[in-house]
Amino acid sequence: MSTTTHHPLFTLVIIVGGLLHGFGLAYSRMARPEIVLDFLQLEDLGLLFVMGGAALVMGFAIHLGTGVLEIVPLTGNRYAKREKSYDRNVVVGGIVFGVGWGLSGICPGAGYASLGIGNYEILWGLAGMFIGAYLQGLWRARRDSTDRESPATGD
Repeated sequence: MSTTTHHPLFTLVIIVGGLLHGFGLAYSRMARPEIVLDFLQLEDLGLLFVMGGAALVMGFAIHLGTGVLEIVPLTGNRYAKREKSYDRNVVVGGIVFGVGWGLSGICPGAGYASLGIGNYEILWGLAGMFIGAYLQGLWRARRDSTDRESPATGD
């Protein structure tokens, strides 16, 4: 469990952000798996414009925010670039995510928003996502504990 303390408005801002995210996905019809599947088959490129538009707006907001503010308003942390190298986990995880996305037509954000427009069959896909993430967490924990228990070799 996290011990991080947040600004009192943190939860409210997260809820408002989620509301905007869900409304935007539903309004743009990207919460419908059939639209996402049409995108993946290159028959409807609307998702590209929605994601590109959202990335532009977010990039502008981050650029403006970091130019004016020295700390993140809600957490009090300094803005800092997150160093993350590409490794095997990123590549393999991206491939597995892509296969799951292509099979189901469900992207996580759009899947949650899809519930809001009454697509309750999406619960099967969401359950699959939770189970897959849980199994990966179990697998990684087991792998990490095995790595720690193995004696160092070499020399």
